[in-house]
Amino acid sequence: SLVFASKNKILGIIALRDKIREDAKEAVAALDKLGVKTVMLTGDNRECASAVAESVGIKEYYAGVFPKDKEAKIKELKQKYRVLMVGDGINDAPALVSADIGAAIGKGANIAIDSADIVLAGSRLSDVPLAIRLGRRVLNNIYQNLAFAFLYNIIGIPLAAGAFFALGFSLKPMFGALAMSVSSFLVVSNALRLNLFRAKKGESTPTTNQLKENKEELKMKKITLKIEGMMCPHCSGRVKAALEAVEGVTSADVSHERGDAVVSCLDSLEKEALASVVKEAGYKVIG
Repeated sequence: SLVFASKNKILGIIALRDKIREDAKEAVAALDKLGVKTVMLTGDNRECASAVAESVGIKEYYAGVFPKDKEAKIKELKQKYRVLMVGDGINDAPALVSADIGAAIGKGANIAIDSADIVLAGSRLSDVPLAIRLGRRVLNNIYQNLAFAFLYNIIGIPLAAGAFFALGFSLKPMFGALAMSVSSFLVVSNALRLNLFRAKKGESTPTTNQLKENKEELKMKKITLKIEGMMCPHCSGRVKAALEAVEGVTSADVSHERGDAVVSCLDSLEKEALASVVKEAGYKVIG
């Protein structure tokens, strides 16, 4: 709260608080459905923390937490749970490193991004449950592929070695080659099922959805920027996050391999505005 006074007389009081992200409540609800417990760590006072926690549906929170205390709290929680820490500020960096998995918001401080294991390029909290669902799907897929491979080897290797020859069972080389091909086909086909993974409704910001739904009513265009300095997927993610944060941009396809960014945006948006955003992110637009 800000108190304004003059000559020992209070003129007025203004209460301020950070704006809650539009998708915060939906993200917390989605995490609850996934069986993930949400805990909030904040440096704000207890009254502010309580109001924010209540508005988004978080039951457990810790207020007045300093950076070193965040790291200590993460280590304490790790004794009971596997911890995914989500943060975007300089003060969050130690906690991001200490967590089992650190996830940084794409628009966050560079040190937070460098300290994290995952960068949410879209800068949406709703990407957290999306990342968890995708991670679980990938892990299940790996287990399934390992099962296919072990089943093939457990049956095929003894047959090929003649372990059951006395019982009249053997494996000819041509059938062994065929079995290997079938096994590889099953594993690859199962892995390709990940292409069917889709984000659920609500796993994107309302603003983005609104722009996409009204695309036909708005005059849109695409702008291609040739960018110098992008060396890895992390660089592409930073540029993508910076461009998609610009009002009027619906999407940005950024590739460090191509060295460019294809931006879908409102017709009224100028190229110079996008170029300046890329420059602020630490990269150079060359065409």
